Amino acid sequence: MPDQILNVDNLSKSFAGVRALQGVNLTMERGEIRCLVGENGCGKSTLIKVIAGVVQPDEGTVTLNGRQYRQIRPIDAIREGIQVIYQDFSLFPNLTVAENIAFNYNLARKKQLVNWRDINRIAREAIAKIGVDLDLGAYVEDLPVADKQIIAICRAISQSARLVIMDEPTTALTEKEVRALFNIIKTLQREGIAILFVSHKLNEVLEISEKITIMRNGRNVTDGNTAGFDRASLVKHMTGREINETNAAIVPQAGNGSVPLLQAENLSCRGRFADVSFSLAAGEIIGITGLLGSGRTELALSLFGIRPADAGTISIEGRPAEIRSVQDAVRHGIGYVPEDRLIEGLFLERSIGSNIVAGTLRRLTRRGLINRAAVGAQIRQWTENLHINTPSTELPVKSLSGGNQQRVVLAKWLAINPKILIMNGPTVGVDVGSKAEIHQIIRDLARQGIGVIIISDDLPELLQNCCRILVMRKGRVLEELPTEGLSEADLTHRLSATAPAPASGTPAHSGQRKQVRPS
Repeated sequence: MPDQILNVDNLSKSFAGVRALQGVNLTMERGEIRCLVGENGCGKSTLIKVIAGVVQPDEGTVTLNGRQYRQIRPIDAIREGIQVIYQDFSLFPNLTVAENIAFNYNLARKKQLVNWRDINRIAREAIAKIGVDLDLGAYVEDLPVADKQIIAICRAISQSARLVIMDEPTTALTEKEVRALFNIIKTLQREGIAILFVSHKLNEVLEISEKITIMRNGRNVTDGNTAGFDRASLVKHMTGREINETNAAIVPQAGNGSVPLLQAENLSCRGRFADVSFSLAAGEIIGITGLLGSGRTELALSLFGIRPADAGTISIEGRPAEIRSVQDAVRHGIGYVPEDRLIEGLFLERSIGSNIVAGTLRRLTRRGLINRAAVGAQIRQWTENLHINTPSTELPVKSLSGGNQQRVVLAKWLAINPKILIMNGPTVGVDVGSKAEIHQIIRDLARQGIGVIIISDDLPELLQNCCRILVMRKGRVLEELPTEGLSEADLTHRLSATAPAPASGTPAHSGQRKQVRPS
């Protein structure tokens, strides 16, 4: 077996005249862990798709295990031991763990009959290789994200993988789950499997990789041993500029006796969170964080009326606010940027402009007729104000990069002129340049007097932007911490500290195991 598994030579690819890749080179050796980084739109995804045979290049070659390809098919890549784990994992939720792991194995061998003994054997061997314990008969739809990630890895190595490409593998994982994933990656490396790790989380890039390749505008910028980079140099190579990532939290100057913009008292939602109390001042940015199952997202959904609280009170500007629906929340001036913009935040097939005005169409309609001039003015206003980068707002919103899509979600809610903006994972899956710009937008909103709540497990994001951070666990607030002088290490330690009892009625596990298929 050759030591060099992958050699990408002078690869170029255009889409409708736009150069996605321009003379890109990349090599991977046996057992190597390399990180591929770059801003959204730099060409990373196109490069991965070419290696996997999903997209055909215009120029250049891909050499796999010493065999050169000008046009590579997905089945060729699989047979050469190339496995890609995409962000959505591409699993079958209605199949068991064992069936998902063995699926590609059976497909590659064109098996037409199901042999349950083989399926379970293949699955057991795969999970044994990485030293994990999974219920092979559990249905994937019942499992947490971390388990789905492991299943995708097991499926990859069941195919005698030589190179596993992981596209943003830690986006939805907690810190503890990231540590477990890194241990698995090291185990794969000891087996001689190469890992190409694609991520926007630069601290993770510096920790897990041995070598780094950086792309910008479809080209190689630089690559080399990880020891030769630090966070600042990565950011500069990726963006072409220096970005200040120091703490820039805004502390609002509240007058004597001033009434909080938002006050929650003993807020509870059975089975989700209990006795949550906090306040938010006008122009203040506060953070809420916690591990998986902490109740932080459930709290946001209650504040926005999606899952109303069943006990406690909410006051806005000193007046009681009954929030039993999204309409109630909007009427009280609350906007919500959801955790998953693709599923919860955007109408992907509709135009960028339609998404921007989706929350204000009633206001832009007179006697049953839409005021086209007002609609156009609003679209232009927010496209310019939030620097949404697009050749036309008539294009479908799915055509935008992650950072621009997030700006569209922001625009939709800012158009309603909110007093309070709740942002759940505001920069998930967004590159470092767009992330800095979104953070600046958030700080600008606070300066205008909007109260902002950031819900995130990105600890640097919270420390850089928030005045205070609420730490939640098992549905309760453990403590409220001022960010001044608070380190990331200290916050990480507090997140994993001993927790109180779960909120009343909180289940130990959200899913139930189903019957095991016959073996």
